[in-house]
Amino acid sequence: MNEVRAISIFVRAAAVGSLRKAAVDQGISPQAASHAVMQLEKSLGVRLFHRTTRKLSLTEEGQRLLHSVEPALATLSSAIDDARRAKDEVAGPLRVSAPMALGRAVLWPSALEFAALYPDVQLDVRFDDHFTDLVSDRADVGFRGGSPPSGGAIARRLLPIQLIVCASPAYIERHGKPSTVDELDAHRCTGYRRANTGKQAPWEFLIGNEIVYREVATTLCVNDIDAETDAVLAGLAIGQLGSFSAAAHIRGKRLVPLLTQHMTQRESIYIYYRHRTEQPLRVRTFIDFMIARLADNGDFFLEPAELRA
Repeated sequence: MNEVRAISIFVRAAAVGSLRKAAVDQGISPQAASHAVMQLEKSLGVRLFHRTTRKLSLTEEGQRLLHSVEPALATLSSAIDDARRAKDEVAGPLRVSAPMALGRAVLWPSALEFAALYPDVQLDVRFDDHFTDLVSDRADVGFRGGSPPSGGAIARRLLPIQLIVCASPAYIERHGKPSTVDELDAHRCTGYRRANTGKQAPWEFLIGNEIVYREVATTLCVNDIDAETDAVLAGLAIGQLGSFSAAAHIRGKRLVPLLTQHMTQRESIYIYYRHRTEQPLRVRTFIDFMIARLADNGDFFLEPAELRA
């Protein structure tokens, strides 16, 4: 027996004085309404109604039950209405999970723009470079750089990630620039230590039709992509940076791309989320907003002509 449904029928029948009218209001047959109330009476071990062919009235036990359950049903009805409104209003809590590596350069400006447009959304953004999923993060929406996430989430590709070897004009003026991958051994280089493994990421190059990984000796290694970018901009070393970090600096002549014939572009930035029909409007609106701002946005990667320049 569905006790909540049976109690709802009981309360409605008490209000209108008829099981038949209560059944119509509940969208069920009179027989189903009568059966539900009889089952409730059997479960409680008391009669709730005096029944005649013309009249339905509450027993003393029925009066006491009605008095007890009406406030609870009102609270339940209010909660259901709130949940329905949440599906139709751009308001309420919204939790987002994203790598620190993508945060400031790619995601944060658009997230701030969204927050300004929708002030009734309580945006809760967690930046963490460890690989996680929506369930463990208790997140509504996630972002990831690399391969698309597994685990049943829907993933939408936003941007390619080009790994670009680059240096500042000041570094090149002092140390020159390598013309081959092997010549990197004679240069100062930066490194990035991955948060999820604690290991230094190898540099990767397209050699012919194959991607080749090289362990590059580094003079400066960090676990923060923005810090690595700052070191390369300062002229301390050559770095292999993601296009989302390097593109604007290359266009602004603050960095010079090197060894572009060996640049790789095998990974991407993804947004991922649960099935859209299960999402409240605030979540669907955020997903659409971020896709509109970021999908194939040329600010975050270089065109072939720019790499040849």
